[in-house]
Amino acid sequence: MALQDRWDTVRERIVLAAQRAGRRPEEITLLAVTKVFPVEVLLEAYSLGMREFGENYVQEFERKFPFVGGCEGARFHLIGHLQSNKAKKASEMFDVIQTVDSAKLAGRLEGPLEVMLEVKLSEEESKHGAAPEELGALVEAVRATPGLTLTGLMTMPPWSDDAEVARPYFRKLRGLAEKFGVGQLSMGMSHDLEVAIEEGSTMVRVGTALFGSRKGLL
Repeated sequence: MALQDRWDTVRERIVLAAQRAGRRPEEITLLAVTKVFPVEVLLEAYSLGMREFGENYVQEFERKFPFVGGCEGARFHLIGHLQSNKAKKASEMFDVIQTVDSAKLAGRLEGPLEVMLEVKLSEEESKHGAAPEELGALVEAVRATPGLTLTGLMTMPPWSDDAEVARPYFRKLRGLAEKFGVGQLSMGMSHDLEVAIEEGSTMVRVGTALFGSRKGLL
């Protein structure tokens, strides 16, 4: 299937999910996750009209950046775990860092930069993020950091083929966002975006449904 067809299909899924939830589809941003795909894929997506892109690895995007940094209107989000020693480089290339999980990391970022706080709601050791009980202090620290604009929260629920497994995690993130007065919720991926939208997501991170399997690319 051509990328244009995949994009049309994903957008239709977003529209239908929003309608079922009594929301406006325009409230939901589609973040095209281009991690591990070659820069040509990113450029094709841009040529079709996609403008928000997610990457997981600073070093990988560093290789792509010379080819896409001049794409007018494009915005690049770091959605993978960020080590403090790579914060400066990430600040230079990305428009949004979605995975801030400590005051130390926030202090090493250089603005102007939009940030989201990654919250760990899953017990899986492989997941990163701040614990819910740490969120109050982290929100205050980020809001006090010059150059950073706190826009929202993001999370990664436990993996499951059943999208409903993610619902309580999405619902909890929405509650935390309401508690701390942040408007954006980055949650939901290719297999569970409908559930995420029903629970209030404002940004779905979609890779496989747009670009196909990453097997053989890793």
